[in-house]
Amino acid sequence: MLTATLFVLGLLGLFFGGDWLVKGASGIAQAFRVPPLVIGLTIVGFGTSTPELLVSVQAALGGVPGIAIGNVVGSNIANILLILGLTAAVGSVIARWADLRGDVVWMLAASAALVPAFWDGRVSRLEGLALTAGILAYIGLALRRVGSAAAPAIAPRPVWQSALITLVGLVVLMVGARLLVDSATVMARWLGVSEAVIGLTIVAVGTSLPELATSVAAALKGQRDIALGNVIGSNIFNVLAILGIAALVMPIPVEARFLSVDVPVMLAISAALVALVWWRGAVSRAAGIALCAAYAAYVATMAD
Repeated sequence: MLTATLFVLGLLGLFFGGDWLVKGASGIAQAFRVPPLVIGLTIVGFGTSTPELLVSVQAALGGVPGIAIGNVVGSNIANILLILGLTAAVGSVIARWADLRGDVVWMLAASAALVPAFWDGRVSRLEGLALTAGILAYIGLALRRVGSAAAPAIAPRPVWQSALITLVGLVVLMVGARLLVDSATVMARWLGVSEAVIGLTIVAVGTSLPELATSVAAALKGQRDIALGNVIGSNIFNVLAILGIAALVMPIPVEARFLSVDVPVMLAISAALVALVWWRGAVSRAAGIALCAAYAAYVATMAD
């Protein structure tokens, strides 16, 4: 009972902390007139990925690499199938290929980078450095759009208030991440399942709650650029920044199932999303329902 309570508290910490962090960071970005699409792909994408970062670093330091890796791969799968699926089920998500083609290519490249990184059964510090360099290059290219894109409305609150909200959100996230990793480890041992499965499912969905809240809220408000840009940006950050930084902190062993099962699934659905954006220019309600069904089928295979 105590473990379950701590797990729920950890999830709540990640949810509210991530929400406050995104609101604060977006407020700061808007004060400097950063365009909405850039906010979705960088500020919001990174902010909603902060739970994954803190959880993966905590897991790597705590000697539970299955949770660290499973959290990254599972979150990327959940972002596309579950988060984007639910968002599209609320209302069709517009996907302008001209605006997103560079970012979806980055997403595919980042996903493909996991194959050589996992090949020898270990993500080394050198590989972590290469991934981190990749996210710095991505951010630099994304910020170059600021000059050519339309500026958003004036920020609704003073910068100091946004900064305070950002700081509070980060602290709450850190506490929530620690509670989640510790309780998830205990639950895995108690249920008799591997840490990798716990990381791919319960922890991955838990750390993706900020993406879900942000994307669905953006969809309801008609902000389709932020809704889809958040998912794409978050997937890029998860691989390049989260896994890269976690590996820099501590080299991470990789279980064989990730390379044989979960990474191929992630690559397949990433390619399917790119094809959908290029071909249809939108993720329809029907496609959203199909994505959710695919996620249910993926999770069901864990029971085998």
